[in-house]
Amino acid sequence: MPRGLNLYFRIYNTVRKVPRGKVATYGQVAALCGSPRGAQVVGWALRTLKSGTNVPWQRVVNKEGMISIENMRTPKEQQAALLRAEGVEVEVRDSNLFVDLKKFGWDGTV
Repeated sequence: MPRGLNLYFRIYNTVRKVPRGKVATYGQVAALCGSPRGAQVVGWALRTLKSGTNVPWQRVVNKEGMISIENMRTPKEQQAALLRAEGVEVEVRDSNLFVDLKKFGWDGTV
């Protein structure tokens, strides 16, 4: 299969379009890639990225705006720090980290 048609590469290309200071949800990325029920696959794809990647994985959160990364190499606090460095406000609620999707959510346009 040509690289551009591979779902992981479509996911990475979509995530690269999320502007600095904005976040997208796993489901939103999946839908934009033509796989509207593939939110979990987006998580899998992002988990396989090597450190130092040019894919801004930190800009993807769950549908509630919660940082829900489950990767032993990358703690949630690291994702929060990367987002804060881009101007995204991350708040702690009930021991979880959240982004206000109304304020920082990406509308899907480039």
